[in-house]
Amino acid sequence: MILPVTQHSHRGRFITFEGLDGCGKSTQMERLARLLRSHGLSVVVTREPGGTATAEKIRHVLLDTGTSGLTPMAELALMFAARAQHLREVIQPALADGKVVLCDRFTDSTEAYQGGGRKLGSDPVLKLHRILCNGILPDLTILMDSDVAASVARARRRNRSKAGNGRGKGDENRFEQESRAFFSRVHNTYLGIAKREPHRVAVVDARGPADETQKKIAEIVRRKLKLAAKVS
Repeated sequence: MILPVTQHSHRGRFITFEGLDGCGKSTQMERLARLLRSHGLSVVVTREPGGTATAEKIRHVLLDTGTSGLTPMAELALMFAARAQHLREVIQPALADGKVVLCDRFTDSTEAYQGGGRKLGSDPVLKLHRILCNGILPDLTILMDSDVAASVARARRRNRSKAGNGRGKGDENRFEQESRAFFSRVHNTYLGIAKREPHRVAVVDARGPADETQKKIAEIVRRKLKLAAKVS
């Protein structure tokens, strides 16, 4: 059972990074973590699917190109199974301790990839989120907007490089094998989420140099979160 923690009851802050693979999420999340730590804040950096031993095993099933025959609904269920474990073991305890949690992907990714990309729609995703995650939402979501073709190409090169270097079993190219139409649906769904929840989702143009993107993100954090008054 997920602990009954809501967006308004926890003492920490929950910030998620979203966008297409290859848009630079991981790099920018690590840069923000260093910045926040430099101002004396306790920061937990994590990812989805993954973040716990069990969820990392589920990640392998979901992302490995060796996985075949997985239906969209089975994929959706596995995403939320990993998320429920991640919330219980990592995210909620850290927030209860007053830490800042930076997470690479959360439910917005599921709505974009399974709801949009797989054409399941937003409704089943949001219903499962309410049931399995108690409706917990990030305090702030950084949506890194990027060119679809360029991001997917970059992600494919990165994942092939990891597989070629023997870093882990298999590879994580399962989603990158999808069509341009699939990723266009994902991208459009992300923009729809941002339009629906502008109070939470901040869209950042990630097409420029990483240093410029970092400055944009730091300014958003400074403006939108109380803790960000320390950030310059």
